[in-house]
Amino acid sequence: MIQQAILPFKMERTDELITPRSGLAMFSEVVRTLGVPGKIEAAFPRPGSNRGYEAWRYIEPLLLMLAGGGRHIEDLREIRDDAALRTLVGLRRMPSLSTFGDWLVRTGAKGGVRAMRAVDEEVAGAIWKRTGTADYTLDVDATVVEAEKKAAEMTYKGLRGYQPQLGYLAEDGICLTHEFRQGNVPAQSGMLRFLRRCRRLCPKIKRLRSDSAAYQAKVVNWCEAKDWGFTITADQDVSVKEVIRTVRDWAPLRAEDGQPTDREVGTAVHLMGEANVPFRLVIQRRREAQLNLFEPNGYRHYVVATNRDELSASEVVWFHNKRGQVENSIKELKLGFGMEQMTSGDFRANAVWFALGVLASNLVQGMKLLFLDPDWKSKTVATLRWQLIQVAGRLIRHGRMLILRLAASLEKFSLLVELRRRVVAFR
Repeated sequence: MIQQAILPFKMERTDELITPRSGLAMFSEVVRTLGVPGKIEAAFPRPGSNRGYEAWRYIEPLLLMLAGGGRHIEDLREIRDDAALRTLVGLRRMPSLSTFGDWLVRTGAKGGVRAMRAVDEEVAGAIWKRTGTADYTLDVDATVVEAEKKAAEMTYKGLRGYQPQLGYLAEDGICLTHEFRQGNVPAQSGMLRFLRRCRRLCPKIKRLRSDSAAYQAKVVNWCEAKDWGFTITADQDVSVKEVIRTVRDWAPLRAEDGQPTDREVGTAVHLMGEANVPFRLVIQRRREAQLNLFEPNGYRHYVVATNRDELSASEVVWFHNKRGQVENSIKELKLGFGMEQMTSGDFRANAVWFALGVLASNLVQGMKLLFLDPDWKSKTVATLRWQLIQVAGRLIRHGRMLILRLAASLEKFSLLVELRRRVVAFR
C-alpha cells in the first residue's frame, strides 16, 4: 500500500460552524463596550443610497481582521469565510472584498481622515479615563512608512513613503492622537500645534519626552507656560557645543539598576535664542575608540535639554532613555498591525487605513488594560493572538441560544469567562 502522507491521519472538510479565532468574539464585545459603533455612526455620514453600506459595515470586518493578524485587504477573506465568527459577532452582511479599497478612497476624499482621527481620539479617551492613572508622560515621535507609491514623497531616509506623527501616553501605551503626513514633511513641523492638541485631549499630561524634533524655543516656552516638565534631545549646534566645553562636573554614569556604564554625565545651563528662560543641559559623553573629525577631543556626546530640576543628571538620563517605549509601541503598530505597508496609491485613503490601524491597536491595548490582569499589559499582540484569540470553538444553536464550545484548557476557558464578565461589568 502506497503511503499517502507522513503522519497517520486523513483530512475531511466539514460545514460545521467552527472558528479558529474564538477570541475575536470577545474582542468584538470590547469594541462594543467602548462604544465604537456609535462613535463611527456619529462621525461618518450615512450612505447616499438605501443600497449603500454604512461606514461601520466596512470598519467592523477591518478591525476584526487587523486584530486577528491580517495585514492586507485580501486577508478579509478569512473573516468572510469564518461563518461561525460572523454569526457570533452579528456580521450577517459584509460588503464585497473588491469594494473595500474603493471605500477607503471615497471615504478619504469625503472627510474620512478627520472623522477617523476623531474616532481614534474618542476611543483613546474612553480608555485612559478609566485606567486610573494619576498623570501622564507624553511621548512624541514620527516614523517613516515606506511606500513605493506615486503619491508618496521622498523621506529623509532616501526612500518614498509617509512620515506620520504620533503621540503616546507612556504609562498606558495608548496612542492619544496622530497625524498622517507626507514623507517630505520634517518631523519638527507643526510640533507646537500637535502638543496643543494632545493637551486639549488629555489634561492629565504633565511631562513631555521627545527627540530633537521638539528642540524648539517655542516648544520650550510653551512647556514652561503650561507647567510641563520636559526632556528633549538637544541639537548639538554651535552654541550647545560651546556649552559642552565648559562642563567640569563630569561623573561616572550608572544605569538605573546601579550597574556601571561606559559613559560619564555632566550638566550645564543654556539659553536658546528666543527662549524665555534658561534650562539645564544634561550631557553624556563616551570615549570613542578612534578619533572622529567632528569630535576631536575623543568623546562622543549625547545631550538632553530639561527643566526637570527635581531630577539628578542620572535620573534625567534614565527617564529620557525610557522614550524607547514609544519606539516599541510604534514598532508594534507597524509590525503587529500591518501599518508598515500602505494599501493604496491615494494619500488620503492611506491616512484612513493608518487611522484604522491605530484604532485596532488602541482597542487591543484597552482590552489588556481594562479587562485583563496587569501582567497582560506588556504582552505583545502576537502573544495575545497566540494565547487568547486563536482558540478553536464550535458554535451550536440550542433553541434561540448560541453556545460556543471552546477547545481550551480549563485555565484558558476560565480566563475568557472572566474577561467577558469584566466587559459586562464595565458598562
